[in-house]
Amino acid sequence: MKIALMDSGIGLLAAAAAVRRLRPDADLVLSSDPGSMPWGPRTPEDVTARALAVAEAAAQHRPDALIVACNTASVRALPALRARLEPEVPVIGTVPAIKPAAAGGGPVAIWATPATTGSPYQRGLIREFADGVTVTEVACPGLADAVEHADQGAVDAAIAAAAEHTPKDVRAVVLGCTHYELVAERIRAAVQQPGLPPLVLHGSAGAVAAQALRRIGELPDAEAPADSAVMVLLSGREGVLPATALEYEEGRLLSAVSPAR
Repeated sequence: MKIALMDSGIGLLAAAAAVRRLRPDADLVLSSDPGSMPWGPRTPEDVTARALAVAEAAAQHRPDALIVACNTASVRALPALRARLEPEVPVIGTVPAIKPAAAGGGPVAIWATPATTGSPYQRGLIREFADGVTVTEVACPGLADAVEHADQGAVDAAIAAAAEHTPKDVRAVVLGCTHYELVAERIRAAVQQPGLPPLVLHGSAGAVAAQALRRIGELPDAEAPADSAVMVLLSGREGVLPATALEYEEGRLLSAVSPAR
């Protein structure tokens, strides 16, 4: 079994680690284009072109499925990716976990990039899945870029700024960018208020990993032999995980897996 994941940068680590935990025997192909990151400020046409290039680089290695581990690419390019790759390669997009967050009754905050915050796409998800629930959209300028470069000071500053714009009574936070899942506990610490119930964070990594397995007719098996390999593609060329990836638990987990031969 081989699962490919794509993103502009290291935001794919969370979903890749989730696949690894569900199926330690699955080979992974991690395809990104870090030189073009971030994709959020780019035009839809530019994002689509870059996403197609990253996806096609992964598809050359014949994966059983491709996870689009990037909210921006899922919003802008998912139809084009599916038109290009399916049915040969099932394509699984990443959708902010607004539905499960709203099921808790709220209030809910959605942390996302400035380009996604207030977008028709996100507003549509709120109308569909969070009707009657108090939802606050919180833009997080600079957070994805700071995570990508493992700039810890900039991460802390961006989280603190977003926390200032997050209502004190929120019960759940939706992590609307895959990069944010790499610093989830730091977000929790910044938003959690004394005396309130524990804050619930809703990411997408586990859900998209499970959906990828369903699409190819496989079941989770955390006890499967851990004999898989990881291939890293940077702008279409084989490489290694960036040093910044090792700053995060998910990156260290994947670095322990044998490189693809």
